[in-house]
Amino acid sequence: MKYELSEFVKMVAKHEGMVLEPYKDSLGISTIGIGRNLEDRGITDTELDYIGKTLEDILEVGLTEEEAYYLCMNDIAIVEKELLERKPIVNQLDQVRQMCLVDMGFNMGVPRLMKFVKMWGAIEVGDFYRCETCECYDCDCEDCSCDCHHNDRVSTDLHDRHDSDKQDTKI
Repeated sequence: MKYELSEFVKMVAKHEGMVLEPYKDSLGISTIGIGRNLEDRGITDTELDYIGKTLEDILEVGLTEEEAYYLCMNDIAIVEKELLERKPIVNQLDQVRQMCLVDMGFNMGVPRLMKFVKMWGAIEVGDFYRCETCECYDCDCEDCSCDCHHNDRVSTDLHDRHDSDKQDTKI
């Protein structure tokens, strides 16, 4: 990826928040750190070895900030890998667009992100205006005026950064 991972991790932490003890997220899913889903992803044996704690320890005493960042970096690496396997064109995009897509994948999961068929069609032909103005993965409308594409948070930092750079960018 073209972006600076440490900058991106800080941005994700800012948006997700960092909670060092296990908690239930807005969907009732057990979570820890910077959005680590304990039910679906859990914490691998390799991660536990690196952290030097058992899962029981983590559930009881929580994580340090360093450990939360470590898990977040691993989650980002997983999203990047899944995204590039499914959509290799992502590797050709500029850093802001890469960060936006990885951020979306981090939040909703890559399988759900793949359902944004109109967005991916626009990306594949370099039509970033259409990509930016009309994306509803569950909407069939040609000229979308609905609000459903705003239901999933896309980083306003990335959007603002992209708005300040309103040039026609080819992939």
